[in-house]
Amino acid sequence: MPARSGADYLERLREASPEIYMEGQRIKDVTAHPALGNGARTLAALYDLQSDPEVGPEMTYASPSSGDQVGLSFIIPRSHADLERRRTMMTHWARVSCGMMGRTPDFLNVAVMSMAAASDYCGQNRPEFKQNIENYYEYIREQDLVLTHTLVNLQRSRSPLTTALEDRTDVALSVVKETDAGIIVNGARVLATLGPLSDEIIVYPARTHRLPGDAGERYAFGFALPCNTPGMKFLCRESFDLGRSHFDHPLASRFEEMDAIVFFNNVLVPWERVFLLGDVELANGWAEATNRNAHTGHQVVSKNVVKCEFILGLANLMTRTLGSTQLPQVQQMVAEVIENLEVTKACLRAAEVDATVDRWGVMCPPYMPLLVARSLFIRMYPRMAEILHFLGSSSLMALPTEADLNGPLAPEIRQYLDTDTATAAERVRLFRLAWDTCCSSFASRQVLYERYFGGDALRNATVLYSQYDKEPAAEWVQRFLEQE
Repeated sequence: MPARSGADYLERLREASPEIYMEGQRIKDVTAHPALGNGARTLAALYDLQSDPEVGPEMTYASPSSGDQVGLSFIIPRSHADLERRRTMMTHWARVSCGMMGRTPDFLNVAVMSMAAASDYCGQNRPEFKQNIENYYEYIREQDLVLTHTLVNLQRSRSPLTTALEDRTDVALSVVKETDAGIIVNGARVLATLGPLSDEIIVYPARTHRLPGDAGERYAFGFALPCNTPGMKFLCRESFDLGRSHFDHPLASRFEEMDAIVFFNNVLVPWERVFLLGDVELANGWAEATNRNAHTGHQVVSKNVVKCEFILGLANLMTRTLGSTQLPQVQQMVAEVIENLEVTKACLRAAEVDATVDRWGVMCPPYMPLLVARSLFIRMYPRMAEILHFLGSSSLMALPTEADLNGPLAPEIRQYLDTDTATAAERVRLFRLAWDTCCSSFASRQVLYERYFGGDALRNATVLYSQYDKEPAAEWVQRFLEQE
């Protein structure tokens, strides 16, 4: 089938009815739920872009199997031009949410693509796994499905005896049985962002969590399932969409992508949905060998460029409205946002320009500039939120609501809250957006997300240190030392 529309996405989500729980109650229809429906409609808007007369041609490509137009994030890139086309498509999606939805479907589309293109890696485990991952990739591409994933095991203790990358398995999702029909898995995983809004879930080892060598075979696996599979339950956190208007909560009322714990209660995974099983070494090496993290990093950094652009635009409007653009301290802080944007863009561009064809025949961006960009963003984004605090100051505190603008004090608001460059209503609307970006509960989740979703700063530094080739620089300095 061709790339689907927003209506198609919403209809399938309504019909699936997975076990979604929030605040002690099961949610029967997430598309109609006040805390989740707006996020679902935003995702629907992403899919509608695929048939938009203006940008639609930049969102799809011809399926190699059906000939239908399918989502461009599924493409197996064979050239630099393919990478650039994919980045353009991902940028269109990121701009819909101002970069605030970190797990739009393109992230996992490129992840599955990379594993399918390198299907021989899975075939080393069992020959049938090669075909399984290829079939699954084709299935989600042709059905244009939304995926969530969950990578990390819950922990009873963060023991200092384990390494920075080593994952404890005393509390973990594990294989409890193999049957003729498939494997039985039991346990829990975090953190399924977009889980309640997804068609399927894929489970595989995380980039920054490695299984210890003595962990045993039962913790090493990769598989995918429909979200409504019997025995699987999603426990949502409290929603940041409080049912307020787009005026009052311009981001939270649109872009709640939701995070969830996933409980697997003796869930059957059919054999055709298993991609890797029982090999710790293969599980730990999967991401690096298939270049999965390079491709997902391409999506993440493309999204981060959009997020930096949004913060810069917001900061510029805030300072212009307050008349503070000529203050040196304001210029210094806005310049810092500009630096963040340009450094992130440079890393993204370097990754595209220096891309080469990998052993699987895929045009692959180098991982290092993308890893550096992702690691820097862990520090950049909290700092940019802080800069908005400084730029907005008290204007972020005494904020009327939309109801106030039409209430008994409306004349006073119009008289006293306008500025030289904006009416009171324009000022309030702008600073409601700034507040929802840097002060609200939605804003705090954004900071937390950017700090940890790709691994914390220590784990990322450990990965960077262990994978970067430092020897050429050391040898050059050594040669200099040895000069007479």
